[in-house]
Amino acid sequence: MVNVNGRSYAAPKQPTIVICVDGCEPDYIAQAVAAGLMPTMKRWLRDGTALVADCVVPSFTNPNNLSIVTGAPPSVHGICGNTLFDAASGAEVMMNDPKWLRAPTVLAALSDRGTRIAVVTAKDKLRRLLGHGMRGICFSSEKAGEVSEAENGIDAVLPLVGMPVPDVYSAELSEFVFAAGVKLLATQRPELMYLSTTDYVQHKHAPGDADANRFYAMFDRYLAEMDRAGAVVAVTADHGMNAKVKLDASPNVIYLQDLLDRWLGEAASRVILPITDPYVVHHGALGSFATVYLPPEAADYVGARLAAMAGIETVLPREAAATRFELPADRIGDLVVVSERSVVLGTGVARHDLSQLERPLRSHGGVSEQRVPLVLNRRIEGLEANRRWRNFDALDLALNRAQ
Repeated sequence: MVNVNGRSYAAPKQPTIVICVDGCEPDYIAQAVAAGLMPTMKRWLRDGTALVADCVVPSFTNPNNLSIVTGAPPSVHGICGNTLFDAASGAEVMMNDPKWLRAPTVLAALSDRGTRIAVVTAKDKLRRLLGHGMRGICFSSEKAGEVSEAENGIDAVLPLVGMPVPDVYSAELSEFVFAAGVKLLATQRPELMYLSTTDYVQHKHAPGDADANRFYAMFDRYLAEMDRAGAVVAVTADHGMNAKVKLDASPNVIYLQDLLDRWLGEAASRVILPITDPYVVHHGALGSFATVYLPPEAADYVGARLAAMAGIETVLPREAAATRFELPADRIGDLVVVSERSVVLGTGVARHDLSQLERPLRSHGGVSEQRVPLVLNRRIEGLEANRRWRNFDALDLALNRAQ
């Protein structure tokens, strides 16, 4: 038993796998199950444990993956976006470096006690954060051809998995994660695995779309292999996904920096979009959550004007936002702005290249993408009625209650 961030976790008695399916709006599973394409998941929904949980807001990749592996919200672990404004340097920076992490992970704590751990993530941006302080195997699909024993705890991943390195903008980047998990389970026998995918498919395809269903049918085949191998498996997501378009299918964007420049003058404010990462083809750096740095005297004025706008769901000052969304107050702006379900937030029209969006924009980041699946292939009796389940309950359920 280890105690991590105020919660206790037992070492696994059976091989245990926690899977974070990036962008998995619950309806993706519902539609694929209804189409008869996920027989393994259908059985788990009937005979295992099927919950719908809340992810953390902002509903982005980094904050939620780190919440799942720490068992805690961003107010504890410190990762409040894919990017943040670093006041010390005066620059916007990626939160990929473990220096931003303020709390240990359950993976690291269990590895210190001798549990064999393996982590496979689709994008390399998450690898160093997820593997921080952990002894074991840790690599990404994106860089699977560059692994080494010293850096990743394993070498020659490609022959093991039997797939080439996938394109970063492909469904195969996620399939590589599942395939690697199955192969590691059979050959390396990790006692605990964490698998995290990419939301390329979900950004392009709505629930029930043929390509989305094809992805979830593929996922189900790997779930069946994990199930047959006797593993305890928990499936959750880092966030949901929604269409962010106008009636003509064009992106439905409120450009905050352009607005503030008109209201306050240029260089008087700074809008940070925490969705920003190197993979802009997915979403054009447009999401439903933004944080705004302002002169002190302008916060009330700007907050009131933004809150009155169509398409804006919530505007909160720093401390109120930190409390409501469980965020580190020192890493967010003077205001937090959340847009409605069909709306995204941008900085300036000239700063977003949307030419690479091949389909109508789908994105995430707000409260409207907070609901995610939390499904285990073991029935857990006596679950608390009316409890608010979180995606970061996955390790607690898998290790403490499903063994």
